[in-house]
Amino acid sequence: MSSTELPSVPPASALSEAAAVRVAAGERLRSVELPGVTLSVRSRPGAREGLPPALYVHGLGGSSLNWSALMPMLDDVVSSEAVDLPGFGDSPPPDDGDYSITAHARAVIRYLDAAGRGPVHLFGNSLGGAVATRVAAVRPDLVRTLTLVSPALPELRVQRTAVPTGLLAVPGVVSLFTRISREWTAEQRVRGVMQLCYGDPARVTAEGFRNAVQEMERRLRLPYFWDAMARSARGLVSAYMLGGQQGLWRQAERVLAPTLLVYGGRDQLVGFRMAQRSARAFRDARLVTLPDAGHVAMMEYPETVALAFRELLADATDPAAEGDTDEPGAQGAPGPPAETGGGTTAENMRG
Repeated sequence: MSSTELPSVPPASALSEAAAVRVAAGERLRSVELPGVTLSVRSRPGAREGLPPALYVHGLGGSSLNWSALMPMLDDVVSSEAVDLPGFGDSPPPDDGDYSITAHARAVIRYLDAAGRGPVHLFGNSLGGAVATRVAAVRPDLVRTLTLVSPALPELRVQRTAVPTGLLAVPGVVSLFTRISREWTAEQRVRGVMQLCYGDPARVTAEGFRNAVQEMERRLRLPYFWDAMARSARGLVSAYMLGGQQGLWRQAERVLAPTLLVYGGRDQLVGFRMAQRSARAFRDARLVTLPDAGHVAMMEYPETVALAFRELLADATDPAAEGDTDEPGAQGAPGPPAETGGGTTAENMRG
């Protein structure tokens, strides 16, 4: 199979008309009612009692399913939960229709406060990376470590391949797009998404592709699907425009938690050049770059991301390792060759 091919599945019309939200072996899905929002939470308990909690936040158009490949690889070190942000996955829209980064972060904070699980090892991808950054900045008491996979932090020069996604924020574009794409099948839509998000779409298995098509069919039946996409895209663009203490880069500088940054060399949505800027912005950062990965490294190369997190966790819980400059994740890691940066402080990295 070439790097541009994806597995084939039956036509979308042949799939189940009422596909339920998929729950992988070992996972549980539950609904949590909070003030103003109801969140669907996917949980995967640790291999033993007493493991520290982890919380995962997906990106624009994604869901808690995006973390199902990574979570079982960390069963022995954390007890995992992944949220569906309001309007995504199995979570209904927020009561107030607010899809801003601040509103998404508020929903995560409300859940952590209500669950009493904090501080957690917080993970975020893309839009979820921006949300997780804001949570870590404004509520440091809730975050032990921060792991960001291709975080959607402001860029001055956006890649051309990311422009169509950004255009979702423009009023009227979603209506135009839905008219143009009315005849597209769920399979065609998934192919397009995977070509955009994966460094090598051929890594998607036939089963994985079929599951993604079924999930796409389910989402397209939701009356609020496109509204949640458009409003969340608008909220992300609005966050890019904020200055001062509310700016995402200023908030990144305020994060106290040890931070792991993962960037893909073939990312078409977040510029690979942003990796070094991010490593300088966060106070206590280590950088892992995966040359062959796209926008969702935790789905493409979960083994490599898991290994890098394990080393972050080991250093964060071992005072003797503070200031250690050993490189995380490269030696013996499954997946593509990884260029890594050690767990140096922001001051050293700026130097």
